[in-house]
Amino acid sequence: MTDRNHRPLPMEPFVPHLFEEDKFHDECGVFGICDHPESSALTVLGLHALQHRGQEAAGVVSCDESQFHSHKSLGHVADNFNSQPVIESLPGDCSIGHVRYSTSGGSGMRNIQPLFADLSAGGFAVAHNGNLTNALTLRQLLVSKGSIFQSTSDSEVIIHLVATSTYLTLKDRFIDALRRIEGAFAIVALSNDSLIGARDPLGVRPLVLGKLSNGSCIFASETCALDIIGADYIRDVEPGEVVTITGGKIHSMKPFGTHKPRPCIFEHVYFSRPDSLSGGQSIYKVRKNIGKELAKEAKVNADLVVPVPDSGTPAAIGYAQEAGIPFELGIIRNHYVGRTFIEPSDQIRHLGVKLKHNANRGELEGKIVVLVDDSIVRGTTSTKIVDMVRQAGAKEVHMRIASPPTTGPCYYGVDTPEKDKLLAANMTIAEMTKYIGADSLDFVSIDGLYRAVSESMRDSDNPQYCDACFTGEYPTSLTDKEQKDAPAQISFLKEIRLKS
Repeated sequence: MTDRNHRPLPMEPFVPHLFEEDKFHDECGVFGICDHPESSALTVLGLHALQHRGQEAAGVVSCDESQFHSHKSLGHVADNFNSQPVIESLPGDCSIGHVRYSTSGGSGMRNIQPLFADLSAGGFAVAHNGNLTNALTLRQLLVSKGSIFQSTSDSEVIIHLVATSTYLTLKDRFIDALRRIEGAFAIVALSNDSLIGARDPLGVRPLVLGKLSNGSCIFASETCALDIIGADYIRDVEPGEVVTITGGKIHSMKPFGTHKPRPCIFEHVYFSRPDSLSGGQSIYKVRKNIGKELAKEAKVNADLVVPVPDSGTPAAIGYAQEAGIPFELGIIRNHYVGRTFIEPSDQIRHLGVKLKHNANRGELEGKIVVLVDDSIVRGTTSTKIVDMVRQAGAKEVHMRIASPPTTGPCYYGVDTPEKDKLLAANMTIAEMTKYIGADSLDFVSIDGLYRAVSESMRDSDNPQYCDACFTGEYPTSLTDKEQKDAPAQISFLKEIRLKS
């Protein structure tokens, strides 16, 4: 069965959603600073730099000598931390902040981080980037023992584990709590006397350590948040490391044993800002390298290389340089798109992509074009972009993707669709090519991606990164998912026994 443009309709149960953005939603961003009289103002600036990691809500918690202070709001940082009275309501030399896109627990005021609680050992605030794969299991256990949850966020489990730990000091309680959780976490926490940064044993989610010239220490999800306040990048917080800053002194420990790191490879493809460093590497240069690998593997004779802005731009530059084809801005992005309250009629739905992108007809007309993007999720935006470029007069449109086909959901803090909504999980590349309406479609190989990131092939026995969304090889236990799937599996086994 085909549509009116003779493209095959997607196979059930794949159903594209026309008004859902066809991109992975960034996870969250965390920031923390201590020993600075303007800690809250600097935290807000840091959150501005991390806004791309979460655009649903923002929050800051500060601590002075006597108490904690908090300000949280739905929406962007600039809309909610835009006045001196707000900053003055957050006094203290230490602050932590968080920008959020909900990946667990849903949206709403009660889920905005940092989360705070008064514990027997003192006040404690937590900002968490990542997702816990046993949060539901732990939550049920804690509730059965009397814990009362105030949010639906998996991150609140950490606070309850700290509260119920039998260790004496807050630091030891925190480490005890981290030993019980599974999945991915980069955490910045604040107590009455310390700023703490912690990263999961595999280092799936990023966290860096920086320092200002006055000695103030900073934790942040990315180095671009250090740049905005003039701080120096010291190093990445290592996988499985807990760094405590008390009275200007840094103490490091690794309480989780030795594990082979598996940082998220999609940070290099899409999530991190191009001007950030990851593991000391320039994200911008890595993305250009991905484009070069893509050109080596899937070159096409064309007149122009055109990025799908903005995330496809560095890879498109690398592709053009390697292939020796001119790079042009054949698609112009509107950076001032906000929420629209226009009734989404069929006509408006059809025009929706032009809110963000418009074809540059003068460059595209009569040309053979290579479109470069970072990924394909549902395929809805790719379909519209290809059609838009054709309508602008392009002779041929070839799509090149700077990541392997995304065939599985992420359980570590990235809001990916379920498998039945991922185009690459439901179609062959040939079917995808017809569906999006391109003359050809190709993806960088998993080895090509590894070569671009680490200058080595993927070790299939011991992968260097978490690449589960491409390979289906998840590096940790998925306790909650396994328990959720268990009833269906038991039912299936019973049915088999009955039939036999």
